[in-house]
Amino acid sequence: MKIALVTDAWTPQVNGVVTTLIELCAELAALGHEVRVFEPGQFRTRPCPGYPGIELALFPGRALARGLDAFAPDAVHLATEGPLGWAGRRHCLRRGWAFTTAFHTKFPEVLHAAARVPLSWGYAFMRHFHRPSSGVMVPTASVLRMLQARGFANLRAWTHGVDCALFRFRSAPECHEVLGSVARPVALFVGRVSYEKNIDAFLRLDLPGTKVVCGVGPVEAQLKERYPHVRWIGLLPRDELARVYGAADVFVFPSHADTFGLVMLEAMACGTPVAAFPVDGPLEVLGRRDEQGRTLGGAMSEDLLQACRDALGVPRHQARRRAEDFSWREATRLFASFLVPARSGRAVPTAVPGGVPTGQ
Repeated sequence: MKIALVTDAWTPQVNGVVTTLIELCAELAALGHEVRVFEPGQFRTRPCPGYPGIELALFPGRALARGLDAFAPDAVHLATEGPLGWAGRRHCLRRGWAFTTAFHTKFPEVLHAAARVPLSWGYAFMRHFHRPSSGVMVPTASVLRMLQARGFANLRAWTHGVDCALFRFRSAPECHEVLGSVARPVALFVGRVSYEKNIDAFLRLDLPGTKVVCGVGPVEAQLKERYPHVRWIGLLPRDELARVYGAADVFVFPSHADTFGLVMLEAMACGTPVAAFPVDGPLEVLGRRDEQGRTLGGAMSEDLLQACRDALGVPRHQARRRAEDFSWREATRLFASFLVPARSGRAVPTAVPGGVPTGQ
């Protein structure tokens, strides 16, 4: 199958959406599909207002249309709701092509946190974008129910995965030179240092030991000034990041706005239990309970400090076992099953064993 993947999120951006799409492309290629990625690096760009380091395509409509027509895809997937997503949507509607979309990010919450834009406005805008989609892929059941209640249609329950070979299990927290000699327990946050991540809820906790933040973003400078005793280690390559996960005693996920939270799976795969609020992403990742009614892989509570204390008591092998429930191969199988023929009267071809390299 020839799959056109249109996305505003791609390397060198570092976030869960980019990780998901890269893993998805690799698995699709292994299954025999040909994937053409249309991403900002192929167009003129400008920085995203308020988000240094994120480049958005500038007026990509004509160039994207030419690229899509030349590729002649069997299926089109619009992964994001940015300039490329909207340009892809316009071209598909103009050509009469069917397409699928995904709801990766709660942009209405992001806009509300950053600029106090009413949530109802943001969701009206998103609903309009996704309305002509033949299938809106949503990573958690709770987000799917929320979108149903807000009038979204054609929703498809998707999921994500984790690379358990890269993020290998550590039976006990290991020392890491990036952290040096620090007081234990080490509480770690990994992610974009941005408005919607609610990082302040983590940083103000009265926790013993050391708090560590791995990431960069638009509120980094002000948080560094307010919390000088926190260890700020910036961005790291993924192999180094895996070692930092393995050096932590607990991973803290304070966000209310994430639709999933891949970083939780990565931490758990390394054996580091997660502390989180009982909201969409954590409910999906940590929601399964053992025979005693305990959350596997970490702990959730409306009291984040209590969640941290409870998570520190979760055995590391249990966190790893829960992470192993999430497979990129299964996530990719679901994704491929939701794709639709771009042009009526043409079936979506079956993958050919052996694989075809992804293209850009």
